Amino acid sequence: MTTRPSDSRWLDGLNLVLLVLAGVIVMTPTAWMVLSSFKPSYEVTAYPPTLVFQPTLENYATLNSQTPFLRYTMNSLIVTVGSTLFGLLLGAPAAFVASWTRITWPAVVTLMARMAPGTLFLLPWYVMFRQVDMIGSYTALILTHAVITLPVVIWVLLPYFDNIPRSIYEAAQVDGCSPFRIFRRIALPLVSSGLAVSAILAFVFSWNFFLFALVLSNSQTKTLIAASFNFIGEGSTNWGGLMAAATIIALPPLILAAVVQRWLISGLTLGAVKG
Repeated sequence: MTTRPSDSRWLDGLNLVLLVLAGVIVMTPTAWMVLSSFKPSYEVTAYPPTLVFQPTLENYATLNSQTPFLRYTMNSLIVTVGSTLFGLLLGAPAAFVASWTRITWPAVVTLMARMAPGTLFLLPWYVMFRQVDMIGSYTALILTHAVITLPVVIWVLLPYFDNIPRSIYEAAQVDGCSPFRIFRRIALPLVSSGLAVSAILAFVFSWNFFLFALVLSNSQTKTLIAASFNFIGEGSTNWGGLMAAATIIALPPLILAAVVQRWLISGLTLGAVKG
């Protein structure tokens, strides 16, 4: 059955409308957050909302004067980069072994841990880290955030390793390569795009997670997203400061996604096609 030109134009127009609608739905909250960060606090919650206003940098000035935001940013980077690297260090070999042996139930266990509510882990971790005097340490935060990054790395990389023809592995074994050497010299270079995708997703998920840092950090290791709760008080909320904090928190993932957008899209597409 052939498609007439009029039908093709109608489908193209429908696709365009749906794309615009999806873009509006996705971008409206972000645009509203950024605009609100430049409003005086009393205008953020004004009803009806004000679309025309006099922009001010007061919220950002208050943000830097009342809280050590630069230190909190560095804390977030340390925890996020550390947990991402830790997830890659353990997740890449785990995904390779699961693909090599066709035994995936350990990967399913990590996924179940990721799907469980974070509060399930808080009490055991708090008791455990308190016993070894690690509350408020970067190590404790990096280890706990591995619950977020490790499943992401494993399940993103699994399709990539599965797509590598088994004949390549068999040829390497005939040449005398050990499984570790096959993983390091053959498999890893072939899934480099998957490593980039998993690293980006792990970074974003870890950066945006606040629950563990809210309980297990202290004033020296508090992360940026946990520090944003300083603007929420009992009976009152500094909405302007909170919107400014949220804008700054959203910048690193947005910048990272924009810089690596081409590799991210191509990597996700390759990982979704299983041979």
